[in-house]
Amino acid sequence: MEGLIEQHLDAHQKTVDALRACQANIAEAAECCIAALKRGNTIFLCGNGGSAADAQHIAAELVGRFIADRRSLPGIALTTDTSALTAIANDYGYEHIFARQLEGLAKAGDVLIGISTSGNSPNVKRACDTAREREVTTIALSGRSGGELLAAADISVVVPSQETARIQECHILIGHILCDLIETKLSLN
Repeated sequence: MEGLIEQHLDAHQKTVDALRACQANIAEAAECCIAALKRGNTIFLCGNGGSAADAQHIAAELVGRFIADRRSLPGIALTTDTSALTAIANDYGYEHIFARQLEGLAKAGDVLIGISTSGNSPNVKRACDTAREREVTTIALSGRSGGELLAAADISVVVPSQETARIQECHILIGHILCDLIETKLSLN
């Protein structure tokens, strides 16, 4: 057991060390979010499975708090409204579950953070396409080669790993870094 635990810890550390190469992209994503929040815009998030959980986690950090007691920030995970998700999937198809919500909720100047370990989730890609049509800035958190989201997003942070678990671990780390930078730079009270 100890050997397997050590393997996971080593793999995690190796991926986090490699993530240092993505610092400029993470900073650019944070600056984009900060600018949008200063304008009174909203940060939307979406993803599937573990990425849906990450979207919800990051949105909760924005609306609640990350570290500092401060005013609530507009963050919405498009993964949480089961009535909307199931109705849209039933009536339009699963690939439309996030895009259709953006059509009704997003406005120019907002930000969409699309999360996909492969970068190839059709519903996240479609959400990015819809967001761009609505003048919403798109940020992709992906892994592997970046997939289709690499070209679909305005800003991409591609975790340098082929392993889903390592990519997901880094996505939540990136989410926490974004939340910390937002709280620190906005000096919210």
